[in-house]
Amino acid sequence: MSDIARAVAFYEGRLGLVALRTAPSATIADGSRIYASGGGPALNVYQSVTAGKTPATLATWYVDDIDAIVDELSSAGIEFVRYEQIDHDPKGITERAGGGRIAWFQDPDGNTFAVEADV
Repeated sequence: MSDIARAVAFYEGRLGLVALRTAPSATIADGSRIYASGGGPALNVYQSVTAGKTPATLATWYVDDIDAIVDELSSAGIEFVRYEQIDHDPKGITERAGGGRIAWFQDPDGNTFAVEADV
């Protein structure tokens, strides 16, 4: 993220992630947050001048009920990305090649994330 305070507002306030700890990021004393993400892996969000520069999906959360998660995130103000070359349902969810469903969203810097389900 280009601004850690804005990152905290998004990741904690909108996504509801729980910070496990804060850490330094380069010369910024509290410029990083480590967030719980499911049962094991963690998501490291840190202030960086290169935030939002990649068009690739940076992380995907695999969920059991994608409709419920998309509804919950939409209620929190998250807007789902709709790509012109892909068909999306009214919620912004698309069928995944090989089965399953996926929906993409972006943080305030334009970093892309996804939620995905096998059914």
